[in-house]
Amino acid sequence: MTIEVKVPVLGESVTEATVGEWLKQPGDAVAQDEPIASLETDKVAIEVPSPVAGVMGEHVVAVGDTVEVGAVIATVSEGGSGAAPSPSPAPAPAAKAEEAPAAKASEREMEALPDGSPTMSPAVRRAVLEAGVDPTTIKGTGKDGRLTKEDVLAAAQSKKDGAKSGGAAPAPAASTPAPAASGERKEERVKMTRLRQTIAKRLKSAQDTAALLTTFNDVDMTAVIEAREKYKDVFAKKHGVKLGFMSFFSKASVLALKTFPSVNAQIDGDEIVYFDYVDISVAVSAPNGLVVPVVRDVDQLSFAGIEKAIADYGAKAKDGTLTMDEMKGGTFTISNGGVFGGLMSTPIINPPQSAVLGLHRIEDRPVVRGGEIVIRPMMYIALSYDHRIIDGREAVTALKTIKEAIEDPTRLLIDL
Repeated sequence: MTIEVKVPVLGESVTEATVGEWLKQPGDAVAQDEPIASLETDKVAIEVPSPVAGVMGEHVVAVGDTVEVGAVIATVSEGGSGAAPSPSPAPAPAAKAEEAPAAKASEREMEALPDGSPTMSPAVRRAVLEAGVDPTTIKGTGKDGRLTKEDVLAAAQSKKDGAKSGGAAPAPAASTPAPAASGERKEERVKMTRLRQTIAKRLKSAQDTAALLTTFNDVDMTAVIEAREKYKDVFAKKHGVKLGFMSFFSKASVLALKTFPSVNAQIDGDEIVYFDYVDISVAVSAPNGLVVPVVRDVDQLSFAGIEKAIADYGAKAKDGTLTMDEMKGGTFTISNGGVFGGLMSTPIINPPQSAVLGLHRIEDRPVVRGGEIVIRPMMYIALSYDHRIIDGREAVTALKTIKEAIEDPTRLLIDL
């Protein structure tokens, strides 16, 4: 029996998506609820599960096509083993069967990969885990050097062939494209994803609509670093999450936003909307671009609650599993460019919000303390704001409040 696969409900006010990737090809065996396609909306990537167990049938639409909610995108033949799998993806099941222990080990290793590890789509990530290969040893042939599923399959096959011959598997060489001829100049045109298009429109809209201005300050991180170093082990043991800098800056931001309500407000037509709660959008990097999930009621959360929420969103962003509801709303944004080594920036507000705090890298610099020149771990911080609603005095003083709270964290405990 042939079953139609339709575009599921994508979220409030979202009526269409773009087919980003087919995770199953015609003839592939599929289990019930196993993802067969990845759809890209304006904000997130959504995997479409198979409604039944059986064999993948026809792809009704192609990658890059725009589809509406309820539209038929594929068919699945219910039950039976169906046609033999196509030749190209054949190595993947074999690799999965032979490398199951390695795949589990690889999964654990990937959880601990450094920030410099390659970003991967859900399909590529799944292929890496199934094949049990190290993604950092594979040279990606996709856009901007990203890994593709074919790169992973080629590396897995090379690893398998190397094991059979008793030699090392030349995985990187297998996926390395042939060098261009001397003097050859190439161009590549790739259609922007829906997420990238939305990011471009929103950022340009913010520049066109808001009266953007940025104020800067620097903060001595000595006290926070010492507190983190002193309590990080017992904190992790008690709460099961690392104590980072984001919880300190989130709490410091709450202090500033409560003191200066306009920094936590929004313009709606000819009205100003003030919020008595603080929902902070945390900018995190995802495979398809920057996303800003929202940590809600930060003013009511503990340090551990904030760290757990941010860690959970970071993992979901890398896996491509963030939902629409997790990115709706937000009254203020924190963007940490310091994790990428940025020294200073002028972040753009996240409409309809009116302000964004930019964090940057920490570096030892000479400063004057008590009439003497000393070395301190310093960070530049920036507050970009909409001058239509926030006056310069409020913006400068709000940023100064954040600075003072970080330099003397006791202020966070006694609400000063």
